[in-house]
Amino acid sequence: MQSFKNLKVWEKGHQLTLSVYRATATFPKDELYGLTSQIRRASSSIPANVAEGCGRAGKEFGRFLQIAMGSASELEYHLLLAHDLGLLSDPDHKALESQTVELKRMLSSFIVKLRA
Repeated sequence: MQSFKNLKVWEKGHQLTLSVYRATATFPKDELYGLTSQIRRASSSIPANVAEGCGRAGKEFGRFLQIAMGSASELEYHLLLAHDLGLLSDPDHKALESQTVELKRMLSSFIVKLRA
């Protein structure tokens, strides 16, 4: 059994989560239990599900990758919402969205590879 830390998709997800936490640190305090929390939970769910799935085999691992993909899509929406509400700057939104889209591509490729 390999360590999840050796998976590039986990590493990218972890880096994205760190970036999300930094970007949301300046969000208003009244959003701490609202949008800030949702964005942080969605981002951390991605590498967490990759890590949990890594301890499983075959189809079960694929199921956790699909959950991670769903979290990435949720994150993509919440980032757009934060941007549209003026909480996330254009450069931060573009950078985080780009990382999220790249991670979704990686997850999709990994899911296809597991099905083969």
